[in-house]
Amino acid sequence: MSYQHLQPAADTAQKSGRVVVLMGGTSAEREVSLTSGGFVLQAMLDAGVDAQGLDVGSDVVAQLAELKADRVFNILHGRGGEDGQIQALLEVLELPYVGSGIKASAVTMDKLMSKRLLQGCGISTPPFMQMRSEQDCALVLQALQLPMVVKPVLEGSSIGMSKVDNADELLPAYQLAAQYGPVMAEQWVDGGEYTVAWLGDTVLPAIKVETPRVFYDYEAKYQSDETRYICPCGLDQASLQQLEQIVAETIDVSGVRHWGRVDVMRDEQGEFHVIEINTVPGMTDHSLVPMAAKQAGLSFQQLVLKLLELTLKQEVANV
Repeated sequence: MSYQHLQPAADTAQKSGRVVVLMGGTSAEREVSLTSGGFVLQAMLDAGVDAQGLDVGSDVVAQLAELKADRVFNILHGRGGEDGQIQALLEVLELPYVGSGIKASAVTMDKLMSKRLLQGCGISTPPFMQMRSEQDCALVLQALQLPMVVKPVLEGSSIGMSKVDNADELLPAYQLAAQYGPVMAEQWVDGGEYTVAWLGDTVLPAIKVETPRVFYDYEAKYQSDETRYICPCGLDQASLQQLEQIVAETIDVSGVRHWGRVDVMRDEQGEFHVIEINTVPGMTDHSLVPMAAKQAGLSFQQLVLKLLELTLKQEVANV
């Protein structure tokens, strides 16, 4: 497949005006966001973009006004940045921004809502159950088979997530996840893990993720040098086309735009199951979207410029 159309226009940096990179914030993913934001900001500066970084606090409206932003690159991970809140604020301020809009952000940040949407649209996702209290542990053991995963509904980066192999591990897993708000349990899927990014209306090359850890957790994502990223992912052509079709359908039904990443498990019978949708993926030196973009012939700097270019096209579409 040719990805030549993804190359950003030569005048993107000049046309973008003053770009403010929103990073940091107050979510549990603050440190990752600061790292991502640093990489994005440096790429813009190296490309000649008039760019400023902003560690988002309570006075973000005044800060954006002071910086005279023409558009925003939102790289706030987690709550406040990925759930529709900052998107709503930017819409009110009439500032173009990189990433999905209010509704798509809110839906995809909420893992329960995402899975209900996927189910309703006939896209396979592992069986799941909301856990409202410690008393739900017994109900979960009846509804789902072991092993299972217990995780916060409204967090990313695998924060607060645990694999549960036996009944005794379920309560501590719930208590850990509950520190971050609403909790859900999900059937564990044995098999290969794939992550597939998209840019604009193009699905990027799939990446297979392998880790020696129990699962692809926070340390495996951001700290470990033992995590393996395989791209091309090694699937045969028919399986790869099936995976890409599932991702394309997921993108379509969730209403996301510009960019993001869909995480998928393939079970031992060869069936694919969508785990979650990420609308503000990491942009660190361990991150997956830049890896996929590189496989498609885009440098990190070109990826950043292409995302800015998509906000220019969005402005034209809204006229």
